[in-house]
Amino acid sequence: MSESADSLRDQRRRETTRALTDAARRLTGERGFTGFTVEEMCAEVGVSRRTFFNYFESKENAIFGFALVDDAERALAEEFASQSGDIVDDFASMMIRRWTLFDPVAEAPAILAILEEEPRLLKAAIEHLGANERRDIELIQRRIGADVESRLRAEIIVHVFGALVRMCMDELLQHHSPESFEDLLTRRLEIARSTLTPPQKAH
Repeated sequence: MSESADSLRDQRRRETTRALTDAARRLTGERGFTGFTVEEMCAEVGVSRRTFFNYFESKENAIFGFALVDDAERALAEEFASQSGDIVDDFASMMIRRWTLFDPVAEAPAILAILEEEPRLLKAAIEHLGANERRDIELIQRRIGADVESRLRAEIIVHVFGALVRMCMDELLQHHSPESFEDLLTRRLEIARSTLTPPQKAH
């Protein structure tokens, strides 16, 4: 398939994903989470139930906009898995490029509003984030190995980055930082590295 055809397919997929999420959020606001079915949501967008599950694992994920991994995200993961540079630098680069695909800051107000109206959905959101963390841990292990020590190292990388990303989100959402996510993350990563590996004292 040509690159232009791939791009068109990705564009259509993202448009359908967006339409389903918009419908799910509107129906949740109007009727509550339990007040509509997947079939009703699909009818709003003009897609089948089968098509819906090609995009989302559940109604909860549609509301949050947590789509199944698409080709662009899969390509980023495969590129990371094939690299041989510094594992932390490569993971940071992948995280920054992922950010440009999903723009979490733009989605955050809608997600927070939903959680305020439907706190029962918090569990689904936490489970999704946990699944993403496990996916990234396995991705790192593809490069560094599957032994116990490598697993622990992968977990540390993923959870440290999770903390750094939350710090960046706070700067962007609560403090309206004019800095880009890339700049915020890069600076915090540098500080984390220097803090965890202080210079050796002279003897």
